[in-house]
Amino acid sequence: MNALKALHTEQDQAVWLDFVARGFIAEGKLKALVEEDGLRGVTSNPAIFEKAIGASNEYDGSLKTVQEAGDQRVIDLYEGLAIEDIRNAADVLRPVYEASDGADGYVSLEVSPYLALDTEATLAEARRLHKAVSRDNLMVKVPATPEGLPAIRQLTAEGISINITLLFSQSVYEAVARAFIEGLTELDRNGGDISRVASVASFFISRIDSAVDKALDEKIAAANDPDEKAALEALKGKVAIANAKLAYQSYKSIFAAPEWQRLAEKGAKAQRLLWASTGTKNKAYSDVLYVEELIGPNTVNTMPPATMDAFRDHGTVRATIEEDVAGARAVMERLARAGIDIEAVGRQLVEEGVQLFIDAADKLLGAVAEKRATLLGARLDGQTLGLADGLKAEAAKAVESWRASGAIRRLWAHDRTVWSNADEDRWLGWLRIVEDELAKAGDYAAFATWVKGRGFTDAVVLGMGGSSLGPEVLAETYGHREGFPRLRILDSTNPDEVRAVEAAVNLPSTLFIVASKSGSTLEPNVFRDYFLARMKEVVGEQAGSHFVAVTDPGSAMEKAAKDDRFEKIFYGVPQIGGRYSVLSAFGLVPAAAIGIDVAEFLGIARVMVRSCGPAVPPAQNPGVLLGTALGQAAVTEGRDKVTLIASPAIVTFGAWAEQLIAESTGKQGLGLIPIDGEPVDVPAVYGRDRFFVYLRLDGFADAQQDEAVRNLEREGHPVARITLDTVEQLPQEFFRFEMATAVAGAVIGINPFDQPDVEASKIETKKLFAAAEESGALPPETPLFEDDTIALYADPANAEALPEAREGLEAGIRAQLARVRDGDYLALLAYVPRNADTFGILQAPRVRLRDARRVATCLEFGPRFLHSTGQAYKGGPDTGVFVQITADPAQGLAIPGRKLGFGTVVAAQARGDFAVLAERGRRALRVHIKGGDVAAGLKRIAAAIEATLA
Repeated sequence: MNALKALHTEQDQAVWLDFVARGFIAEGKLKALVEEDGLRGVTSNPAIFEKAIGASNEYDGSLKTVQEAGDQRVIDLYEGLAIEDIRNAADVLRPVYEASDGADGYVSLEVSPYLALDTEATLAEARRLHKAVSRDNLMVKVPATPEGLPAIRQLTAEGISINITLLFSQSVYEAVARAFIEGLTELDRNGGDISRVASVASFFISRIDSAVDKALDEKIAAANDPDEKAALEALKGKVAIANAKLAYQSYKSIFAAPEWQRLAEKGAKAQRLLWASTGTKNKAYSDVLYVEELIGPNTVNTMPPATMDAFRDHGTVRATIEEDVAGARAVMERLARAGIDIEAVGRQLVEEGVQLFIDAADKLLGAVAEKRATLLGARLDGQTLGLADGLKAEAAKAVESWRASGAIRRLWAHDRTVWSNADEDRWLGWLRIVEDELAKAGDYAAFATWVKGRGFTDAVVLGMGGSSLGPEVLAETYGHREGFPRLRILDSTNPDEVRAVEAAVNLPSTLFIVASKSGSTLEPNVFRDYFLARMKEVVGEQAGSHFVAVTDPGSAMEKAAKDDRFEKIFYGVPQIGGRYSVLSAFGLVPAAAIGIDVAEFLGIARVMVRSCGPAVPPAQNPGVLLGTALGQAAVTEGRDKVTLIASPAIVTFGAWAEQLIAESTGKQGLGLIPIDGEPVDVPAVYGRDRFFVYLRLDGFADAQQDEAVRNLEREGHPVARITLDTVEQLPQEFFRFEMATAVAGAVIGINPFDQPDVEASKIETKKLFAAAEESGALPPETPLFEDDTIALYADPANAEALPEAREGLEAGIRAQLARVRDGDYLALLAYVPRNADTFGILQAPRVRLRDARRVATCLEFGPRFLHSTGQAYKGGPDTGVFVQITADPAQGLAIPGRKLGFGTVVAAQARGDFAVLAERGRRALRVHIKGGDVAAGLKRIAAAIEATLA
């Protein structure tokens, strides 16, 4: 008989193996240990699974099989592998379990170390794992943290066998034993079968000596007395065993007490002490030290394979656990006199033990995430970050900080302390919206069938900001599908644009989608009023059947839609802000209306959701990687101009991302300024304040863009490359950018879910419009300069800074552009119809300005940008120089039920916008085009800019 087997047969000590791996079980090696060495149990932990799964390819085939059946979450992939291994090991040990009447033959599976400080989460996970493994000889491992103790008691009371791990001190062991007895007593009181519950208390050994020896070395180095040095030296390598021997004495006392005896008489099995961490870490000590010195009845020694091999080869079997107990007490007394508190050491080791398991779990899940990404291949949009060494190092620090603090798990758990500890937890519905909406995919399919059946030729989204920009991307990217209407977007109160939309559609065959979260936003309400009235003129009382509403429950829009007998009302989620709403009803209703398969659309998005999930460590999490890079680039290098480049087929994505980034991060004088619509060019035209994000559609990329981006990387500009295999994979980018923006907000140190300065503009606009409805017109203004076609306006502070503006347009523009400094950006804010002609007129001087001054430039059309970049312009860094452009409309357009028309609305919005810019101390000048000839006025403004740069 070998020494391993003799431990059980001669000394009543069970040998358990601290190791598990698929091949080890499949090849019969575990069974051989049971049969040849008398092995009686197996333990596992995150570190063991990390070595088994992460450091080998033996699980790759199983992963591939699972993924081929449908993409899975990283945590589910890991648990599927782990549970299969645990089940297989339990089946090998089943004969031991049955022969011992349930006293032995157990396999242990640990609850997630991430939950070690959360009692309720530990309870839920332990119950779930117990059910999932579905083996009588499973022990669920729970750490002996203060939060773990009540979980141990409760789980025992529910009849679940528990392996309590990370025990280092006698006092904590005694508390664990009491928790077990109390739980078993409750189970008995409730009529449960206490004879079928087993437990072990895993008392760690070698880590004690490692920690204490280090502390002793420090004291030896500081001591001057040779006798003191010798006394301290004599304690090294002795404390762990002495500590364990005294714990065994506690065990004997506790399980001899009358309280336990009453349970034992009913068949209860005493909780055994299990010696864990028995591999020798100090090479000066015997490799079987922690086995030979801790042999005693009704105990367990769980050994790693190397220790098991060593003991089999040269271990000595004899009863040692009660040898020289007095000496063990003397060791612990001398340790205390030396100033080393073993309880404090134990508390430290528990904390370190939890962290070590967290680190191992992160490494394990990271490896699974990488394997999943490899298996997904082109089905997962790619991402690479090209960062110079300095920024790369800072971004890596941020990623590690996110890992060490568990920030991605905390984010998914709605922990507002990830950000500013304000109300961020109320705005995280977007995290789970894809799964929620997939459950309602049938409703969207039915809606699509209804739309197609009605024969609508056109569909028009009436909305602003988050309600319109996402649908616009879908309309431009997915295009027209046979049998479904063409999708148009109205997000401007300019009467010329309203009139242009009406002229482009056939009202009797048009569906209007009125989208407003709050239902109180001015623009969607006046759009609805206008087109509902026009529809009534055309189709009479059936007008409501041409309308659907998308709004939050209980909103004013919901009531109005019911009153006007809209065909259908779709509900948004109040816990999702507008700019994060594209994967909710606000994006999915327009998607369904134009024939996009919503289930497929969401399924594609879900691939990225899972890639950014709570179990995916930051280093493998594309949303966290992009967000930390963006945030760190702004914080450490001032690279806060996020310049968006996209392949032509997906170019409209930039306008959606622009709102998301600007409105989320631009506040409290901080933030990222997104730059959309600038054509990419040579590095010489850019300052050192840029971060480039390139969305490349494989197979349809622009060769000139590719070369330009390569040049930017060569010059040391940071570039995030995102690659899409097909246009249909764009839904993944909505979620990636949402996650990245939320992460960047945390890095910058702001709340990414509020928009205080957008609200300020809305309030100012409503005030002006209400006053105009009272008096019949907006208040008069005094221009700084005026001629037949142009007038210049500014608030007193800007007027004082621009005395040249009183001389004329060219002088005013020259003076305003002279205010642009290195690191600034210039924004043209045009309250004119947004079309190819107006864009073309203003785009040329914009690009010339960038090239000449090497500053970032923005070209925005009002009022739509008010619900987008307007937040960052007012609340973000004070680096913007603004030229607001307004114009008299070519022709007015009345709004049914209101005294004033669309022309007054857009004018009030422009004035409200300018008033808040001024109130925030921004550098702004307003140029007004008189007489209604917008094109001529824009050309004159463009010429004035060009003249300044000549």
